[in-house]
Amino acid sequence: MQPARRVAYDVLRAVTESDAYANLVLPQAIADAGLSPQDAALATELTYGTLRRLGTYDAVISAAADRDTSAIDPAVLDALRLAVHQLLSTRVAPHAAVNESVTIVGAAQSRGAASFANAVLRRITRETPEEWQERIEQAARSDDERLALRSAHPVWIIRALRRALAAEERADELEALLDADNASPEVTLAALPGLAERSEPARPYAPTAFGSPGGDPHRVVAGSGGRIRVQDEGSQLVALALAEAAPIRAGERWLDLCAGPGGKTALLAAIAAQHGAVLEANEVVPTRARLVRNALRAVPGNVPVHEEDGRVLARSRNGQYDRILVDAPCTGLGALRRRPEARWRKTPADVAELVPLQEELLAAAIDALAPGGIVAYVTCSPHLAETSGVVREVLRGRADVRRLDARAVMADVATSAIDLAGDDSDEDGGSVQLWPHRHGTDAMFLALLQRTSAGAVPEQGE
Repeated sequence: MQPARRVAYDVLRAVTESDAYANLVLPQAIADAGLSPQDAALATELTYGTLRRLGTYDAVISAAADRDTSAIDPAVLDALRLAVHQLLSTRVAPHAAVNESVTIVGAAQSRGAASFANAVLRRITRETPEEWQERIEQAARSDDERLALRSAHPVWIIRALRRALAAEERADELEALLDADNASPEVTLAALPGLAERSEPARPYAPTAFGSPGGDPHRVVAGSGGRIRVQDEGSQLVALALAEAAPIRAGERWLDLCAGPGGKTALLAAIAAQHGAVLEANEVVPTRARLVRNALRAVPGNVPVHEEDGRVLARSRNGQYDRILVDAPCTGLGALRRRPEARWRKTPADVAELVPLQEELLAAAIDALAPGGIVAYVTCSPHLAETSGVVREVLRGRADVRRLDARAVMADVATSAIDLAGDDSDEDGGSVQLWPHRHGTDAMFLALLQRTSAGAVPEQGE
């Protein structure tokens, strides 16, 4: 069996069985298997390609097997998914895809399971990818279901993305966004300000961002001692916007309230060190707190990393901070390019569960600001309930907060013109929504809020 296929299958099993994230499991699996660069690239394509189009492939498998995929043993189903990806979306020879997947099933299950897998895959090879796509779309009950099967996104996510784009009067960009979610993202690196210089090719917006020179980017990171990091350009932009939202005074106190895994923390720490500001970080999950500490090793000075519930910590420090980043726990719908399995795990119930937490974190962060202090509310999700809805709910009835024009701040941060929808008069007060299809970044949301003197009512238009 080709090692790349074995690694891809093992990662799929970890994702299915243990709710693992492929971007965390795959690099270690490749290293453990000692794959060559060519085999590592194949394992990566097989893993991510299968996970991205899982819903579509399951529909094909169900039709070919004449049974719902829930009735198929999970280990067999993962082998079928891996094979179907190769048959319908790659140039892998059909006999290789079928034979090796059947071998996987036979080794993991039984001769009967292998015969079943062989029969299903042989049936799939008798029709073209276009014919299978047409067949499964014919069974759809609505236009959104057909789009879901074509784009490999659950219907509820398609509708949430459409609403978010419609809020910018750009609903016609939906299919471009869905296509961008299914494209492999380029690796983007961040050069920590004052500690490293960015190389070419420079990314278009963040002054810290540049593309990977090729090969394993983690070698570049290791060679820099952590002064260069792998980080999406959108993540860099929202952290830079908090730093650029107002002139930095020496002695300012900053807080990264939900810091794990630490990429934005390291960026803020480097900027704080340049200007004589003091940064603290907080991460409630111990394993993620360790990642934050590792990310901070490259930055001189001491950044304390607390391990508390962010709501409790912020409420205990009323009026103490000048800048706070609230990179709130969210559904992650803005990073489906990087975590394709998330689209099949998340449900609308996750949104309903997360929104109260997001509101409580933001409200507590505002209370922890000194007068004049600024909070950046950030999510890696464009879902309106997690973005503008949270901000509006938290600000309802508060007279001690005003919105800053995050679009203007972002435009100042960006090193080239950046297309940000909306205008200064909209009800969201100049918040920013980045998009994979428009900006080449994760779909990061940013709102900048400034605390006025306690109890003061902001003047109209502020």
